[in-house]
Amino acid sequence: MRVAMLHGVGDIRVEEAPDPDVPEGYTLVRVTDVGLCGSDLHWFGEGGIGDATLTRPTVPGHEFAGVGASGDLDGVPVAVDPAIACGRCEMCEAGHRNLCVNIQFAGHSTLDGGMAELIAWPTHLLHPLPEGMTGADGAMLEPLGVALHAWDLAHSRVGDTIAVVGCGPIGLLTIQLAKAVGSGTVVAVEPLAHRREAAARYGADVVLDVDEAGDPDTWHRWGLGADVVLEIAGNDEAVGISVTAARPGGRVVLAGIPDGERSSFPAHVARRKGLTFAMVRRMKEMYPRTIRLVEQGLVDVRSVVTERAPLDDVAGAFTRATARTGLKTVIGLA
Repeated sequence: MRVAMLHGVGDIRVEEAPDPDVPEGYTLVRVTDVGLCGSDLHWFGEGGIGDATLTRPTVPGHEFAGVGASGDLDGVPVAVDPAIACGRCEMCEAGHRNLCVNIQFAGHSTLDGGMAELIAWPTHLLHPLPEGMTGADGAMLEPLGVALHAWDLAHSRVGDTIAVVGCGPIGLLTIQLAKAVGSGTVVAVEPLAHRREAAARYGADVVLDVDEAGDPDTWHRWGLGADVVLEIAGNDEAVGISVTAARPGGRVVLAGIPDGERSSFPAHVARRKGLTFAMVRRMKEMYPRTIRLVEQGLVDVRSVVTERAPLDDVAGAFTRATARTGLKTVIGLA
């Protein structure tokens, strides 16, 4: 089979690899679609994320879908949950599988990911796709799951003013969730013009650039500011804007992944406002919910995909995704 193998910073190659063994409890999956996530771009551009670094050539990709090629799921289109939790640790037993202390995650150095024509994966982590849902749709369920987990952490009420800071794919999905559940005014903040335009298409009531959003007076248009701010950019400027945007007593949900090991924010403003911060770590059991949201037409994942590149062009696809000229890039393996 063919795989995309990341050897180092900016060095990804299409190679031949042996077909995987299929242990008991696993299903062979013929992968059709793999989304490029912001974390994949960190691995490609920096060779790691924080203190997790590339220790060996690794097959990237954790947003993926395909068709079962063995067992009861033979011939069934499936989305793949990329997180293999141990199920035995204190966090797993408490229902926080995303915080498992023994977790293995697809494409993150110690476990090869989905950018391979074939992969063996635990059967219980494969989610059959409804009729009419494409492989690219299935790959988009993982970023939608992250957005949904962030939304759960927001503890938002119907009618709240919501700010979404960062309008990449997860930010755009978050905007759609906010509109679907009956939020009040949804304000989007984004430096790139084409993503501001996308935010408006997906339902944002107000779209701001970073200069407008960084001015505290801007947020007085909504009384004392936003009830909930979801930061999905991963840089200190975005975190600072989030603190500026939030009303006193508000909640800031940090979902962006920073380039370095540290994030910072204007502490005196956050303290005086008495803000509550929540950190997003991937997601929990979101696939059944994300499938229903897409199936019922409450969230449109398909149009967020603006490029589907072949495996042979994987290096170019990573380079273009890093430039952020579009929205979501998907690698098509079939």
